[in-house]
Amino acid sequence: MRPPLSHHHGHEHEHEFEPQLGLPEKLPATEKILWQGAPNWLAMARYTFHVRKLSFYFAAIILIRVFVVMTEPGLVNPGMVALISALWLGLLAFVAILILTFVAYLSAKTTVYTITNRRIVMRVGIVLTVTFNLPFKRIAAANLRGLSGGRGDICVSLMESDKIAYAHLWPHARPWRFAKPEPMLRCLKNAQTVAALLTEAWSAVVSGGSVNPGPTQAARPLEAHRQQKSVPAESVEQGYPRGMQTS
Repeated sequence: MRPPLSHHHGHEHEHEFEPQLGLPEKLPATEKILWQGAPNWLAMARYTFHVRKLSFYFAAIILIRVFVVMTEPGLVNPGMVALISALWLGLLAFVAILILTFVAYLSAKTTVYTITNRRIVMRVGIVLTVTFNLPFKRIAAANLRGLSGGRGDICVSLMESDKIAYAHLWPHARPWRFAKPEPMLRCLKNAQTVAALLTEAWSAVVSGGSVNPGPTQAARPLEAHRQQKSVPAESVEQGYPRGMQTS
């Protein structure tokens, strides 16, 4: 695999010829895939591209426009004028929401998140494929943000000396963290199970062990791994990245 925090650029159709799904190169014999997944595109549209909030926003704008037209003096047929105005605004709103929804769909369908027993690999990008390699030893903390329906985002904090450009990560980045961008595994199904698996794998690497689960091994529930952010990073014997908690 590539060196710590490396990123690999590729053609938009490169994933069709990947040696392993979501990976730019085959894993070493000592490294195994523990989990692979992708964002749920409907959740991506709602929580990452804020389609639902924009729908309410546009609806409010249309209602305000109708009210203004209906109360404007001097109009011969204010009802018809208001209807035409609302239809035009509605059409523009529909096109904007449709475009954002389509981008959310493409973002989810072209993304593969991989957790191995040594690292997190993020293959992202609609037009240009970029693969980010995040070794566990360069991960300082992780946080789980719960969403509806058991879905959630897992945000990864890197060591102080490591940085990935926000523009390269987006939309797979924690919002508003421009100075110190944080990679984010977006809108995962069964997010708590994935977070627990990441917790165990991270702990095993940092404490000098390894993780090689069999098909019947189940991840511990996330509730068993909650910890306050005040706990120092070196407390790896607890079995989870510092700061792994729900929010």
